[in-house]
Amino acid sequence: MTGSATRLLLFGATGDLAQRMLLPSLFGLHSDGLLPPSLTITGTARSAHDDASYRTFAAQALDTFLPDDRKDRAAIDAFLSRIGYQALDASSPEGFGALAEKVGRSDEGLAIFLSTAPSLFRPTIAGLHAAGLAGDAVRIGLEKPLGTDLASSCEINDAVAEVFPEDRTFRIDHYLGKETVQNILALRFGNTLFEPVWNARGIDHVQITVSETVGLEGRAGYYDGSGALRDMVQNHILQLLALVAMEPPARFDGTAIRDEKVKVLRSLRTISEDEAPHLTVTGQYGAGAVKGEAVRGYVDELGQPSATETFVAIKAHVDNWRWQGVPFYLRTGKRLPARQSEIVVQFKPVPHSIFAERGGRLQPNALVIRLQPQEYVRLLVMAKEPGLDREGVRLREVPLDLSLDTEFAGTRRRIAYERLLLDLIDGDPTLFVRRDEVEAQWRWIDQIRRGWEANGMKPKTYTAGSWGPSAAIALTERDRASWHDE
Repeated sequence: MTGSATRLLLFGATGDLAQRMLLPSLFGLHSDGLLPPSLTITGTARSAHDDASYRTFAAQALDTFLPDDRKDRAAIDAFLSRIGYQALDASSPEGFGALAEKVGRSDEGLAIFLSTAPSLFRPTIAGLHAAGLAGDAVRIGLEKPLGTDLASSCEINDAVAEVFPEDRTFRIDHYLGKETVQNILALRFGNTLFEPVWNARGIDHVQITVSETVGLEGRAGYYDGSGALRDMVQNHILQLLALVAMEPPARFDGTAIRDEKVKVLRSLRTISEDEAPHLTVTGQYGAGAVKGEAVRGYVDELGQPSATETFVAIKAHVDNWRWQGVPFYLRTGKRLPARQSEIVVQFKPVPHSIFAERGGRLQPNALVIRLQPQEYVRLLVMAKEPGLDREGVRLREVPLDLSLDTEFAGTRRRIAYERLLLDLIDGDPTLFVRRDEVEAQWRWIDQIRRGWEANGMKPKTYTAGSWGPSAAIALTERDRASWHDE
């Protein structure tokens, strides 16, 4: 299928994701004139709406989640006129005929966004196929979770592949839609400054942290069956690692970029069962305080005993020529002191300090790429403090900052789903995850879980509002490295 879709079908159209992200993102694209003029949007879910009541539902979502300066009533009304709704029980094949009639001709280009429980993937795909909504002019976007391990992921992907070939399958990782994540590629491959030292000769280690201050936040049913390793490391963090570690692609397109990412993911050193206790840390938050407010522990929030991890730290390695011997420290957790997603590239120290005899102390350079909540790129370099230096040379680490929020203040910061939905509609696969990437990620993750099981590893309790179990600090400190905490 080539060209933009003329119809968009949203499964899960009454869910939290649709209200918070999908509808505001589609409105943003509409108000900026980026959607095809003839595009119609059909929502579907079990809820018993008709067109009018769903438009009221969508209007309430926009009123709740749009910034005040984006609430243009005329634009909202024009956007709502694009929207229709068809109730559907995806587990029952009978309703798909009515859905197909509502959507209209799919041979003119149809994009489907599928956000349903994993158990509904197979019947939904079968229903779409039977109703004629899976032809050559149809592409499908798949929202996670796509399985809980390699076997279940393959089962879902096999079900999808029976109807939709890989070039019409768009697996979504919303982190890849973030502006700063895409800036990793611009930073690496648009500048000559970094490439000569972007390897084991110039880099001491890399840290990737995705921390949250929230707890379960209404996701108990999903999260307790998933845990931090599956929820964050398997997709978001490993995708960030792949972007940092990949070789330069020959061109900026979906095939070349994803080819290089999958090479990295397949080069991840397997963590054996014997190594799991030494290279991984797992934790679960107890009661504590976050931002000055007392919060309950995980099991109290959940209301039942659980061995699910809410924190993971891992020391990983990429076994190839560029990265041999460079540790990648990965960390994610809930109820941590700050909400931040960042990548820290710690460079090696200079081979010889000419300032040591004059009292000058050097710190190795570091590159900090902050993805959220602020978006910036910061290079930490050494500079001399002003003065006559009669008592020695005073050096200080200073930041060279590129704040995307400031530098591009006149440009609206877009929700990640805006780019991903537009790319789905236009058929651009660059920022979507290919099947071989997903399976390489699951193979590595499954081996870690086998190591936990083989060693009887249970999550260590950490106080809410801390940076996780003390063992996570030891994971880096024994290599004479420290987590970058602000």
